[in-house]
Amino acid sequence: MLLKILEMEYIDKENLDFTNFTFPRLFSTHLPLVSLPRSVEDSDCKLVYLCRNPKDTFVSFWHFSNNLRPIEWGATSLEETFDKFCRGLSLYGPFWDHVLGYWKESLERPHRVFFLKYEEMKREPRIQLRRLSEFLGCPFSLEEENSGVLDEILELCSFENLSNLEVNKIGRLHSGHEHQAFFRRGEVGDSMNYLTAEMVEKIDMITEQKLHCHGLKF
Repeated sequence: MLLKILEMEYIDKENLDFTNFTFPRLFSTHLPLVSLPRSVEDSDCKLVYLCRNPKDTFVSFWHFSNNLRPIEWGATSLEETFDKFCRGLSLYGPFWDHVLGYWKESLERPHRVFFLKYEEMKREPRIQLRRLSEFLGCPFSLEEENSGVLDEILELCSFENLSNLEVNKIGRLHSGHEHQAFFRRGEVGDSMNYLTAEMVEKIDMITEQKLHCHGLKF
């Protein structure tokens, strides 16, 4: 299996042709649905979209962006980053528009887009893993389930296991950023340790206005 970060491939090369890449091909991306290459729409590829509660997403983003900033720049404040987040000033566009694009597509074309919430994945990992395998057309057999294959996969892909791999403790990206910057806590509800009551109220209000009318709640 070949894993590529889609936007990084476009940055590194011009007129990149994916047709010669080894099958199966797995691409990771943060791009919004409207920014995906036309070839995605024209193909029969499947999209798996993982989203997270906006409050936890914001706090995770704040920590991550500060970890990537040069030390001499200093850290950006929680308040400044919060204001920008609420106004839609994020690296890949407004958070709520990003989520809504994939959510609508998953409702209209459920065979093409699998919409998964981080909280559901944490709460019921076996169920979500089974759903994902069925969506990808690779359902687990009864023999595989009884032999513990699901548990082995969940252990292999667990936050604890991945964050403790040697490559993620000492490895670096080509940009020089450490792999460990991608691992912090991975806990649901950690935002409550950082956000004020006013911040929580504001994000909840935006979420209700932007998403609840479309049937999406966190």
